[in-house]
Amino acid sequence: MLEVAGLKNVTPFKLDFYPGMAIHEMGTARMGNDPATSILNKWNQVHSAKNVFVTDGACMTSSACQNPSLTHMALTGTCS
Repeated sequence: MLEVAGLKNVTPFKLDFYPGMAIHEMGTARMGNDPATSILNKWNQVHSAKNVFVTDGACMTSSACQNPSLTHMALTGTCS
């Protein structure tokens, strides 16, 4: 596809791991009903800016050993 688009010298980028494989950054944007104690409402909207949605792991306070990327995609899909 890249060569058809006109790019030259296209070579694959291969590592033993892929970016994000072991990164589970979570937390820092607490969810709750009270804007005085939380940044997000139950829909992951920022209390002080109703047109801003958080669609990553910031709303999750903890993580298991599994990669949370599918949950992030689900959150993003429900907000769009």
